[in-house]
Amino acid sequence: MTRPTPKEIKPIARIAGVPVDDEIATRISNSIGPAFEGFAAIAGTLPFDLEPAGHVLAQTQKVSK
Repeated sequence: MTRPTPKEIKPIARIAGVPVDDEIATRISNSIGPAFEGFAAIAGTLPFDLEPAGHVLAQTQKVSK
């Protein structure tokens, strides 16, 4: 498990139906990168997946009250 780069995030987001530009891909990489680095020591031992496209969805979804 390695920190995703903006170049890797863009196609993942596009496939997920949430295309992003270079600036947003960079923001995603910077914001989820520490999680990848923090879990690097135990990579492959947890049923855990960090999926970059979900980050944009979480930011853009409106919460209904």
